[in-house]
Amino acid sequence: MLAQRLAGRADFAVTLSLAGRTAAPAAQGVPVRVGGFGGVAGLADYLVNEGIDALIDATHPYADTISANAVAAARHADVPFVALRRPPWMAVAGDRWTNATDARDAVHALGKKSRRVLVALGRQELAPLVEAPQHFYLIRSVDPVEPPFTLPQATYITARGPFNESDERALLLANKIDVMIAKNSGGTATYGKIAAARALGIEVILLRRPPASTADAVETVDEVIAWLDHTLTSAAARGV
Repeated sequence: MLAQRLAGRADFAVTLSLAGRTAAPAAQGVPVRVGGFGGVAGLADYLVNEGIDALIDATHPYADTISANAVAAARHADVPFVALRRPPWMAVAGDRWTNATDARDAVHALGKKSRRVLVALGRQELAPLVEAPQHFYLIRSVDPVEPPFTLPQATYITARGPFNESDERALLLANKIDVMIAKNSGGTATYGKIAAARALGIEVILLRRPPASTADAVETVDEVIAWLDHTLTSAAARGV
């Protein structure tokens, strides 16, 4: 969303950097680079060598390593920095939430009795599922899980959000799901599953967010745009 907003600005030269974990990322209206930088030192070198005037961390709230590297690299290169941190979802009446430290803790929270579980996690976090093969798992991911895990009861589906509440409710009902494992991502794109679980009285096991850095942060795209306009006052094309 931020890249799309900045794409129409003639006073910024924007580069969107993606980690490369998604095989076919959604099309963007700005130049895109894919892959890591080589840690803090590599990112700092990139900022200096490319003449970058501002760095915005708009990664997923659970991408704590990338976020920490961005803060350190910006400080090292003396580049203005801000993080875009959408606030977490807050429980409301009817929510049945259980907090978990990580994916392994979430699987343990399922208990020993067989349950039907919707798993809405990244592919890199699915390994603990094999420790509890008594459950049925409906595993949803943006890219196929290859190779699939050795689970006796697992169905894999690939889909890219946003997901609305009515479709999520239909998915939960069709698969007789009685519990969900997810991240507290915040925002609206994936909130449909949370609202659907509430409506159906389904338990949601939410992975806790990693601790946020102490760097400057804002919560909305509009606030990032305002920060950029304040921070970069030149009318010349900029590297962001």
